[in-house]
Amino acid sequence: MVTAEQAMQVETAGFRMSHDGRLFGIALHVTGGLVLTSLLSGAVALAAAGVVRQDPPAPSEAAPRFRSSVDLVSVVAVVRDRKGRFVTDLSRRDFEILEAGKRRPILDFRAELDGPVRIALLIDISGSMRIGPKAVDARQAAEEIFSSMTGDDQAAVYTFDTGLSEAQPFTSVRAKLEAALDNVEEPYGQTSLYDAIARTARSVAEASTSASHGVPQRSAVVVITDGVDTRSQLTPQQVSVAASGIDVPVYIIAVMAGIDDPRVSGNRRQADTASDLRELARDTGGELFVASAPDDLSNATRQMVGEMRHQYVLAFEASPKAGFRPLEVRTRQSSLVVRARTGYNGSKRTSHGGGSISNEESLGR
Repeated sequence: MVTAEQAMQVETAGFRMSHDGRLFGIALHVTGGLVLTSLLSGAVALAAAGVVRQDPPAPSEAAPRFRSSVDLVSVVAVVRDRKGRFVTDLSRRDFEILEAGKRRPILDFRAELDGPVRIALLIDISGSMRIGPKAVDARQAAEEIFSSMTGDDQAAVYTFDTGLSEAQPFTSVRAKLEAALDNVEEPYGQTSLYDAIARTARSVAEASTSASHGVPQRSAVVVITDGVDTRSQLTPQQVSVAASGIDVPVYIIAVMAGIDDPRVSGNRRQADTASDLRELARDTGGELFVASAPDDLSNATRQMVGEMRHQYVLAFEASPKAGFRPLEVRTRQSSLVVRARTGYNGSKRTSHGGGSISNEESLGR
């Protein structure tokens, strides 16, 4: 979890971006303020993941109407049962949103199933990736993600060491993505992992929300790295604050040898690094996957893509209070597990990655 003090530190960093789009079919103006935004995509056979269905959703509630402008915050949530199966047919009344412990009315709700996704793939090419089979594993992970793409899915390829490069802009053409992998430089130099995540997220947000279909809800940054950072100016906590304020998940695939796997090695340094990466990812609604065996890569891809294919999008009115606002999204069924971002930035009207609706706009259309 991130603190208000950490959030204020990020606010002073000066990273800010603007974009226009549409949310839930309603014209709105969106300006996200953050050091980070993120994105993932793909369509993988989900037979192994399974889908569980609850009772049929209640009839649609009447769409509320407002006479004055309402500033919205959107939150993407993934819901599973305790066996890890996706729960796909909840209704608005099944959810609760708590901001700083206080319940907030849900003004809009939508279930997102099987639509197109957009992935920004960020590949570590720093010198530490030369050790063992890390570079080979990174390429295999990228190919797993590309093979999951279908239809209108898109991906882009970025690489980083101490700097960030765009190897391939967003495209649906798999041949172009694979050609970008062929042109990736040999690993060399030091690593600015957290800075690269922040810059990629900002680039992804600008590209995603300028698209003709408006604000995408199935976007993510997928980072393939060994987790080593030697040169970043930003801390993982600062990136967590920024990322969680935007509502685009960051997924991290940490490739490493089996002897370095913090789940079994007992290596304190590796365990601390994994903890920082896991916190960063989970604060954004994403996750960390440690890949020390071939099966780990395919499992990670399946889980990431599955989550992007089974999402709920909820919206509530933004708080006028300044600073980082902690969030908790939960269901009324205590047996269900919800993953969502852990907060947003309420410092200004347009700083939290939501949007606004103006006079007499109806939600839920």
